[in-house]
Amino acid sequence: MRDEGIIGFDDMKNETAAVVVTHNRKELLKNSIECLLSQSIPCDVFVFDNASNDGTEELVGKYIGERVYYYNTGANLGASGGFELGIKKAAERGYKFIWVMDDDTWPTQNALEELLNADKILNGNWGCLSSVAYWTDGSICRMNIQKKSIFKHVKSKDYCHPLYPIKMCSFVSLLTKTQVIKDIGLPIGEYFIWTTDYEFSGRISMKYPCYMVPSSRVIHAMKNHMRVNFAKDDASRLNRYNYIYRNDVHCYRQYGVYGWIYLILKDLYTCFDIILHSDGDRMKKIRVVYKGFKEGIAFHPDIKRVEIE
Repeated sequence: MRDEGIIGFDDMKNETAAVVVTHNRKELLKNSIECLLSQSIPCDVFVFDNASNDGTEELVGKYIGERVYYYNTGANLGASGGFELGIKKAAERGYKFIWVMDDDTWPTQNALEELLNADKILNGNWGCLSSVAYWTDGSICRMNIQKKSIFKHVKSKDYCHPLYPIKMCSFVSLLTKTQVIKDIGLPIGEYFIWTTDYEFSGRISMKYPCYMVPSSRVIHAMKNHMRVNFAKDDASRLNRYNYIYRNDVHCYRQYGVYGWIYLILKDLYTCFDIILHSDGDRMKKIRVVYKGFKEGIAFHPDIKRVEIE
């Protein structure tokens, strides 16, 4: 299936399409592309560019013809919108597997091979598989620790298992199948940023078993090795946080009473953390939490479907 919007596309060459969403981070993206092209099991690489103006298109153009394809979305759709569109386009091409990651994800050489080995072990009985993300210093990346329940993240002892059941995971190396996407729908582009991956993987885990694969490793080259900390973040980023508190409500309310308990406890903790540790703008930050929670109650985004021949 041809697509005039995808530069370099003629026909699929491999079973797996790696979908990478980027915006104005060409140096990080360059390393990601080169890691993907070096995989022990080849994959096709689709770069979905949220209208970068830093020379990203020219950079990717150097790789066209090497299993790399480029699509400019024409506007900044946010990471959520980029992944919604990117996964849709890749699934429509007929790939069996869709491998999703941010532009600062650098997979080790056998990262995909280990995910596909897990597919064989499980006889295809899974919905998504998640690599373990490490930061640039070799420690487990705090931002990408998988969740094994609404309230609990995986623990260090859980990495000893060849496969470990999970409920939610990040888009820093998530493998899923086109048939799963056809069944449960696409990530929610209306989220714009934040929580998209947890909602999507959580929706998958409601119908299919999902697993962490510790032998599949990636480096997440994020600038700061820390989880989101609204209390200590700069006041100039206040408006961005409205998305996370709105999206979290939509994501977790689908789990019923336990989801609402989680949301209330999390937001109360955040407010106390702001009061105790914020350097300023305490009331502004608390209002952002309240506004996001309120908007989340009335937030009913569409889950788009993909048509696969």
